[in-house]
Amino acid sequence: MKLIGSLTSPYVRKARIVLAEKKIEYDFVLDNPWNADSGVAKLNPLGKVPVLVLDDDSTLFDSRVIVEYLDGVTPNNRLLPSSGRERIRIKRWEALADGVLDAAVAAFLEAKRPKEEQGSGWIARQREKILRSLEMMSEELGEQPWCNGTAFSLADVAVGAALGYLDFRLGDIKWREQHPNLARLFGELMERPSFAETVPQG
Repeated sequence: MKLIGSLTSPYVRKARIVLAEKKIEYDFVLDNPWNADSGVAKLNPLGKVPVLVLDDDSTLFDSRVIVEYLDGVTPNNRLLPSSGRERIRIKRWEALADGVLDAAVAAFLEAKRPKEEQGSGWIARQREKILRSLEMMSEELGEQPWCNGTAFSLADVAVGAALGYLDFRLGDIKWREQHPNLARLFGELMERPSFAETVPQG
């Protein structure tokens, strides 16, 4: 298998973390879809990373699709139950964390535009989504060791990727001070090699 992506994308990081947790061998091919010479659009018509190229040269895209596929490739270190309410709870956590990423990426990209072209109201709206979502994450985590209770799961992968991206691109959001339980969770996650070795760069 080959994973196509960049070192800055939090969605790529999520897939890399799952590959590491599942101990799946793969080739990591760097390709930034923003570059003029990028080949990503040939693999994913949406022009987004990550893209997972399977052994038969077929492709999967969207991090949620990719990580769900990867979790079923091998039975070790399962990150998602096969069915039932617990699976839906974990997928809900993932949707919330990915929503934080969507808002953070949108706010970051908008802020990169020339000042006179920026939509300040748009940026503010994205940041409000992030703050509300962090509040819900904190409430739902409570004093549990992991997002879904006592076991590490895809929920923790997704939340960890989201929190790491806030540090990387929106460092002025002081989420650790406002939500010490999320800070504690993130500290635990960063002790895992899968997280420590995939810190965003660039």
